Amino acid sequence: MKSIIAKNTWFVESDLRLDASYHLSDTNRIKHLFSTLPYQFTTIQEQSERIFSGNIFRRTYVKDPERGIPYITGSDMIKLDITSGKYLSKRQSAGLKNLMLEKGWILITCSGTLGNTVYTNDLFAKSIATHDLIRIIPNNRQVKEGLLYAYLSSKYGYTLLTQSSYGGVVKHIEPEHIENIPVPIFSEDKQLEIHNLIVESAELRVEANKILKIVETLFHDSLKINSQTQNKSQIGSRKISEIQNSFQVRLDAPSFINNGVKLIESLSREFDFVDLGKLAVNIRRPGIFKRVYVDKGGLPYIKGSELGLCNPFTNCVYLSKTKTPFLDELKLQQNQILITCAGSVGNVRLITKEFEDLNSIGSQDIIRLESNDKLFTSEYIFGYLRLPVIFEYVQSLKYGSVIERIEPFHVGRIPILKPSIEFSNQITQLITQYKNHVYAAFCQEQKAIQFVENEIEQWQH
Repeated sequence: MKSIIAKNTWFVESDLRLDASYHLSDTNRIKHLFSTLPYQFTTIQEQSERIFSGNIFRRTYVKDPERGIPYITGSDMIKLDITSGKYLSKRQSAGLKNLMLEKGWILITCSGTLGNTVYTNDLFAKSIATHDLIRIIPNNRQVKEGLLYAYLSSKYGYTLLTQSSYGGVVKHIEPEHIENIPVPIFSEDKQLEIHNLIVESAELRVEANKILKIVETLFHDSLKINSQTQNKSQIGSRKISEIQNSFQVRLDAPSFINNGVKLIESLSREFDFVDLGKLAVNIRRPGIFKRVYVDKGGLPYIKGSELGLCNPFTNCVYLSKTKTPFLDELKLQQNQILITCAGSVGNVRLITKEFEDLNSIGSQDIIRLESNDKLFTSEYIFGYLRLPVIFEYVQSLKYGSVIERIEPFHVGRIPILKPSIEFSNQITQLITQYKNHVYAAFCQEQKAIQFVENEIEQWQH
């Protein structure tokens, strides 16, 4: 049992909060540690032009990107690809300029999952974000914005950000709760080093995103796919003989009347496709196992819901190294293609080196795909599986009611475009650059955060 003797000043500083959990948190330990640091301190408020969240508003969505402005939620902002596919009407957005994002801001989730932070790059600029994000606009007076972000992303910043949460089922923090969080002022050379690492990381992620857009355009140009061919009306008919001869003899309409299915059928009259399972690939899913969670010294356990995150290790759980079975099957290795197969089906990620570096393992609800095919490389298959038409096609393979699923044999049925050697090499080279950028961006950001934590910890007694 924890206990502590609280001072009167603590209640005043905490807006007269009486709940023990607040005063017994790690915040007091951190404040004591900060009192030993040979640095001057400032606050978030002093280092910001403005700290705000936004007004609640009714959202009017449009399907056509030309008629809308990209909309970002708190869960979207921490993803590797922040594109949600949601667009707010430009007509409505004229009154939401206060929610428009700019490059060089710091975003903090302030409802539900608290304290996730993001440093905005060009991908965020001119998008509208949910009101459930605290925006910090740095002024760079005494603390550079890169250092401020790295500090708030560190374990010390995260603890201080979340200390003032309130609410029962859904936790919240407000801009006024974080204004007076202490921020150490490092020397100019240390600040510059940390700031540059964060900026480089942000720019690498922009470049990685651009490469994915180029790859998608190359596939679309090769297959002659445009916005008109992708968004045809989902109506049609099927013969009984077609249903009887189909895979799994299914009767549900989405298995046949699906944009992806109809488009692939149309394209197959002009292009050569081959089932993914007929290539030199290994498609598998580990068995179900009992999970033994540990606080320290375990293996990062990546679930399907974390697969699309920019940094899936931030809030992941850890499993015992000695009590976890099937470790060889669960281990995530570079160049594996992971496909979510339960709940949210068909999301794809290509494993980069940071997963190996951290000895991470993956959930049994993620399908692994490994290619040994020189023409259909892992990079080529990954680029192809990311196409919207293929994502739609995968949705036609789902089964189940409450929790929808696909299995490895479903993935093996996905038709994949047979490329020329030149086209395969072109896509492979681009995705290899993408992998390098993603890995470098992760390493740069982690190096900056570790720099901050090490700088603080070296003064502990």
